[in-house]
Amino acid sequence: MVLKRVLQLLVLACLASALRAGELYNHLMITPQSPVLEIGTNFTATCMIINTAEITAKDLYWNLSNITVSNKQYTKINRSSLSVTIPVIGEKHEWLFCSCKEVSNYVYLNRSKFKHGIILTKGYRPGRPENLSCEAVQVKMGISSTITCVWEKVGRSSTDVPTNYILYVKELGRNHSNETNGNSAQVNLDIFPHHMPLEIWVEAYNKLGRIESEHLSTDADSFVKTNPPSDIKIISEKTFPTSLLINWTHPLAAEYLKLTYKIRFCQNGSQNWTYVPLVDTDKYIQSFRLQNLRPDIVYVIQVCCKNARRGHGYWSNWSTNATMRTPEDRPTSKPDLWRIITKVDSLNERRVQFICKDPVFANGRIQRFDIKIQDKKDKFKNRSEEWERIPVNRSEADGSSSHREITFLKQIHLADEKSVKVYVTAVNSVGKSALASLLIPDKAYGVRDLAPVEGLNLSSHGGQLWLEWKSPKNKALSEYVVEWAANGQTDWQRENRATTHTVIKGNLEKFVCYTVSVHPIYSGWIGKPASVKAFLEEGAPLDGPEIVDRKLGRNDVELVWKEIPQHKRRGFITNYTIFYTSGTELHSVTVPANTTSHTLRSLSGNTRYDVWINASTIRGSAKSLNHSFWTQKYAAGEIEGIVVGVSLGFLFIVLMTMLICIYKKDVIKENLWPQIPNPGESTIGTWSPHYPLKAETPKENCLSGISVLDVDVCDGKCVFEEDKASLPLKKDKYLSEEHSSGIGGSSCMSSPRQSVSDSDEGGDMADTTASTVQYSSVMASNGYKGQMPSSQQQQAIFSRSESTQPLLDSEENPDMLLQEGSKHSQRFPRQPCFTHTAQNKDGTDPADCHQREMEQQDLLEPLDFYPLEEDSEQTTPTEGQSADWLPAAPVSSYMPQLGGYRPQ
Repeated sequence: MVLKRVLQLLVLACLASALRAGELYNHLMITPQSPVLEIGTNFTATCMIINTAEITAKDLYWNLSNITVSNKQYTKINRSSLSVTIPVIGEKHEWLFCSCKEVSNYVYLNRSKFKHGIILTKGYRPGRPENLSCEAVQVKMGISSTITCVWEKVGRSSTDVPTNYILYVKELGRNHSNETNGNSAQVNLDIFPHHMPLEIWVEAYNKLGRIESEHLSTDADSFVKTNPPSDIKIISEKTFPTSLLINWTHPLAAEYLKLTYKIRFCQNGSQNWTYVPLVDTDKYIQSFRLQNLRPDIVYVIQVCCKNARRGHGYWSNWSTNATMRTPEDRPTSKPDLWRIITKVDSLNERRVQFICKDPVFANGRIQRFDIKIQDKKDKFKNRSEEWERIPVNRSEADGSSSHREITFLKQIHLADEKSVKVYVTAVNSVGKSALASLLIPDKAYGVRDLAPVEGLNLSSHGGQLWLEWKSPKNKALSEYVVEWAANGQTDWQRENRATTHTVIKGNLEKFVCYTVSVHPIYSGWIGKPASVKAFLEEGAPLDGPEIVDRKLGRNDVELVWKEIPQHKRRGFITNYTIFYTSGTELHSVTVPANTTSHTLRSLSGNTRYDVWINASTIRGSAKSLNHSFWTQKYAAGEIEGIVVGVSLGFLFIVLMTMLICIYKKDVIKENLWPQIPNPGESTIGTWSPHYPLKAETPKENCLSGISVLDVDVCDGKCVFEEDKASLPLKKDKYLSEEHSSGIGGSSCMSSPRQSVSDSDEGGDMADTTASTVQYSSVMASNGYKGQMPSSQQQQAIFSRSESTQPLLDSEENPDMLLQEGSKHSQRFPRQPCFTHTAQNKDGTDPADCHQREMEQQDLLEPLDFYPLEEDSEQTTPTEGQSADWLPAAPVSSYMPQLGGYRPQ
């Protein structure tokens, strides 16, 4: 350490003297100048103060890439020197500056003289090259004079400090070299030195150092790599169906180099190479016979060579492929026979298809199969005519045993109670195979206890289907048949009795559902199979389910859809998701995969819905087509309920109406169909001045509807005489005591007074007679209240009135008139005057009573007829008058029943 400091001081002294000599005015100087630093080490730099006494070492400080270095890394050497130690990290170069604090005006004014810097270049030391290898390849019939070497770089290299390599080849004291920055190089010799030693190495170097690789010192032939053997020929001999003879040519003459060979072969299309042991070919040979090959197989053969000296030289590349088919031989294994049993419409039959594969060792192209089906109950008879020949037409390429074809042999319909045994043999151009047999038992055989395998499980990984099961506990178990079927195609393979897991060796396709079954075979008897479905690889369905039907309701709808066809599922359906919307909100319902119908509830009535169904697998889902429907306006049975309710209500109303009509028929008849006098029964048409009327005794009920003034016979006589005297004076209008109630004799209280029409019309009377109607006249009664009238004969007086007034409605129904008249007579009962007593009950004199009645009669005579008004008022007695003389009803009250007129 002391020595190092002494050296630094000497260097500083030398630099100081040099600077004085050069009259340099920079007052700071850093040593060393522009160093190359190894990454991962520490670097120490020293800053010296020269040609000034303004500053000392305590005024100095260091900056690395504009970052001030901590003073903990400073070391003060003396009053004018300060060193710093920094770690070397990163591959990028950096600047290191030594600067001075502004301690005086001189320093401030000469800042540039008080700062100095150096650049730090960083890199890695070169690593020793490894795995050096060199070779000289064959060119035409000799070895090239160029030696190519390859090595592996060790260590790292930076951009500022790259590592270069030099390849050296030393030949008889003469060096050949070539420099490169890569990991390979070539050295050209004048001629390749056969049988002479060579020394080869590589040197790596850069600014931080140099290093050499391991030296290769060996015979020059050890670096030789020849071409592969040429003109390879393969000979196939029919007498040797399991062998092939190989011939080739040496690539290099033995004078230059003796070679050894290596041979490999495989079946055509396979990459599983079989190598011939080197002990059989490690010699200088030009031919070789391959043994223990399979007949009628195309083989691919390759050969390579190298220096025969053990441990020297490089193997050549493999020769080009040489192919040859071995000769055919008689099949050495049985055909693989199997059956497919399906049900038929007949209840007592089965359809059995017999199929088989070529023998594993067919040893040639199979030309035909011979089959014989024998009833199990018959004794086997080996006769040639019992065999049926089934020819097979295949190309030569299909005869390769790497591809076993499945051949359909025959189909039979077998009765349930029959059992048969089938024998098959395969025939090629050389001979026949051994017999293969298969037993098809009767249907009752299925009742026997031949247990299936248990715990069958399938899994897919590595692009293959793996099976695993538990073996049944039965000593008669001989083997298993693993069968898989899809899209109408069936294939199978056989496994020995000790197998409990295997992989399906057939060509399986992705996204196809296979039904895999394992059949245990018990000494030729086929046990019950265990089956499971599986996919080699699942995917999303190609299509969604198809909605085929719907049952609409008001608040629900039942959707029915078809399952996706098997070839479009591409996986196991895990569930169905039903999406439906009415345009505002999307709803969804998830149902199990085994469901093909579902009812959507809580829907709105009379609303349009869009619905679609997604079918999902573990790999995705597929959407069906959109389906639209309208929910019903009324729920099921709602319309029927309304109709039934309305019908029952209507029926109830009808029944109630009928009951009311029955119980109130009189009231209904009285209000809807009033009785009207019948004109056909009227006698007014026979009234005439020339024919006296027969006096009729009025009936009690004939007073209804009319106010009658009864007078005594003796009083009537005076009245009649007075009327006769006044007739000529009343030419214009004479009225009866009471106005007629209708046409022709319908009024039974008519008076013998005459009702005369105007005679001033003269000749017009004849013209209107035909269209006029005679109205009734008032007729005096024969007596009043049973009083005896005068014995003097009364003369009937008629009064006629010709009028164009149509018949009254009351004339057509006299019964109605009687009823109405009865009402009025009840409202205004008559109070007759009594003549046989000195006074009436009310104290009036009978004579005065009759006088008042006559006066009333005189008041009624000059009345004319006018249409009635609805608001007619009743006549009431004046003050001082008694109600005994009033008519039974006011004229205004009964006039509507008597023709529709009122007095004015």
